[in-house]
Order: sequence, then C-alpha cells, then structure tokens
Amino acid sequence: MVESEKITINMNVVDLGKVDLLVEQGFYSNRTDFIRTSIRNQLATHAAEVQEIVVRKSFVVGVMRLSREDLVEHAEHHTKIDIKVVGLLILDNDIDVDLAQQTIASVQVNGVWKASAELKAALS
Repeated sequence: MVESEKITINMNVVDLGKVDLLVEQGFYSNRTDFIRTSIRNQLATHAAEVQEIVVRKSFVVGVMRLSREDLVEHAEHHTKIDIKVVGLLILDNDIDVDLAQQTIASVQVNGVWKASAELKAALS
C-alpha cells in the first residue's frame, strides 16, 4: 500500500529561482522532482541516525494497522500498548474510544495518522 501526503513549503525567491534554473536546464523534470530528490538525499545522509532512533525507541517503520479485534485481544489480556510509528498508522473506524483508552497507553506517529477525529482527540 503506497500512500503519499501533500505538503506545502515556502522558499525565498532566490532559492526558488535556482530550482527553476536547474529545471530549465534539464537537471530535474520539475520543481516537485527537485524537492523529492532533495528530500531523498537528505534522508540517505541521515539514514544511520534514523535507524538508530527507530531501534532505540522501538518504532514500527512503514504501515501499522490496528483493528478492533487487535485491541479486544489486548483488553482480554489486560495489556496496554505503546504505539510508535514512522510512516502510517491506521486505526480502524469500528474502534470506539473506550476500547482505545483501555488498551492504548500512548501514540507517537511521525508521518500520517488515520483514525476518526473522536479517536484522535481521545488519544492525543
């Protein structure tokens, strides 16, 4: 499952002009191509740091989806989970606030969190 998220950035006019010059000269197909390439290069530069943080703090990298059944199982075992995700967290729509509060100790998402507004508010 490939998800993308739209972002907006502000650049000063000189930097933007430099990007446009590189696009015009064929180094990049468009501004978006330049920005994506720049982001990938920076992530590659810091890959070791990101990996160390992920391991040290026990993050899930990628997509994590929790269903009502997953949380009911934790409720039955009287366990609470700490959710740490780098990427995408999906909490299914049939998860009610009471069950979530009973089974989720904390939520930290670096990326995108998809859940009902009520559930997000209760867990924030």
